[in-house]
Amino acid sequence: KGFCGFNSYCTFNDNQPYCACLPGTDFIDPLQNNLGCKRNYSEAHYKGGKANIPFYNITSMQGILWTTGRFYSKELLSKDACSRTCLEDCNCEAAQFENGICRKQKLPLRYLIRETDAQVNSTVLLKVGIISLEADKGTVPSELKAPKVLIKRKNTTVLILLLTFSLVACSCALLAISGVYIYKFRVLRYKRLLELGNLGLTEELTLTLFSYKELKRATNGFKEELGKGSFGAVYKESLDRGRQLIAVKRLEKLVEEGEKEFQTEMRAIGRAHHKNLVRLLGYCVEDSKTLLVYEFMGNGSLAYLLFKSTKPPDWDERTRIALDVARGILYLHDECETPIIHCDIKPQNILMDDLWRAKISDFGLAKLLMGDETRTFTGVRGTRGYMAPEWQKNTPISVKADIYSYGIVLLETEFCRRNLDTNVSKPEEVILSSMVYRCLVEKELDKLMLGEEVDKRSLERMVMVALWCIQDEPALRPSIKTVVMMLEGITDICVPPCPTASFI
Repeated sequence: KGFCGFNSYCTFNDNQPYCACLPGTDFIDPLQNNLGCKRNYSEAHYKGGKANIPFYNITSMQGILWTTGRFYSKELLSKDACSRTCLEDCNCEAAQFENGICRKQKLPLRYLIRETDAQVNSTVLLKVGIISLEADKGTVPSELKAPKVLIKRKNTTVLILLLTFSLVACSCALLAISGVYIYKFRVLRYKRLLELGNLGLTEELTLTLFSYKELKRATNGFKEELGKGSFGAVYKESLDRGRQLIAVKRLEKLVEEGEKEFQTEMRAIGRAHHKNLVRLLGYCVEDSKTLLVYEFMGNGSLAYLLFKSTKPPDWDERTRIALDVARGILYLHDECETPIIHCDIKPQNILMDDLWRAKISDFGLAKLLMGDETRTFTGVRGTRGYMAPEWQKNTPISVKADIYSYGIVLLETEFCRRNLDTNVSKPEEVILSSMVYRCLVEKELDKLMLGEEVDKRSLERMVMVALWCIQDEPALRPSIKTVVMMLEGITDICVPPCPTASFI
């Protein structure tokens, strides 16, 4: 055992052992017969089934002792059936037939002994290819060659040219049609913009310059006042014979202060475009007169909805409004080309459009952060009750000042009352944030909803976000991006420390 190599068998001549190759194989080295044998035929190009039969023959050998085969198949078959299944099986290269049992194996075979004198019932069936390796290089019989597909070059060339021409023609036609539609669309859009007084031309970068006379005539002498904003009043105005309503903010403070605010407005709002920001459409500068023209918000302010409306928005609407405002601040802080601190976030500066979508207005107190600055010194700005503690400490102001203001607005939005309210029955109810924190700790937040059915988990999440936003220390307040993620339920929230400066 082990005297002869792969694919060879050991036999005896005058009691001397020698190695011989199995049918279909030749010695690897004719000078060293015990190194084994290699296949001398080419494997069939067709794999599996009856397609293999024309390319192979089965050769049988008697008297072979084969006890160490690694068989992958063992079946009860006749000898002829064993030969046929091995021919059709592309994995079978040899089979052992003994006592009606057919065992299949792939090459190489090893440890084979042939004893002519012994009574051995085992028969080895070897699958041998009829195409030698030399024949496979060019002398394969024509009946065994795969059929050739003849291609008529001329017809094929014409077909390819026709297909190419058709494709190019279709592409040109589609481009022409698209060009016509794009041209018509732009012409119609240009005509419409001309009808609207040139509003919106290159709207992403360019603001419309109005004359003071034009705005005074459109507002009927500034008679219909919508309210007071920072540095001046806001008036309702119509353009294009009443087909487009706009809001005109007339700056009425000192010239120096008004010019400073105007420059901030121009640089900030002129480049700010977001669905939750009130859009600046144009401006007017004549002598000491400075006016800003905004899109008109037809449903008033959030302050009116929360504190004066006979039918305030329900909980789902209030949570949507809170998220709208947070996304607007996220744009100002993180998504603008230059980060913007609003400095005066409050319900009066959050307006509702015709679709009841909340939009942040009045960038009159906005302070731009240039370059990589994240903190800046500035004069005290904002509205009492919404100002962060750092405004009173003469410390650098950062975007965290807006986070504080948003936290107060969020509390007021949740409970439809002002954070500081003296018209209450109990002294402990004067400051909303203190009362809310006490109820959060005691797990009694539902008592503050006055019978309104609210999802407790949603209420608790909104309250904890607001309380984190109004922490005294700016470093403890989350970024506006984190606020948005917490409101959306993406980030877990832990119980915040008790705020102490929410009455400022």
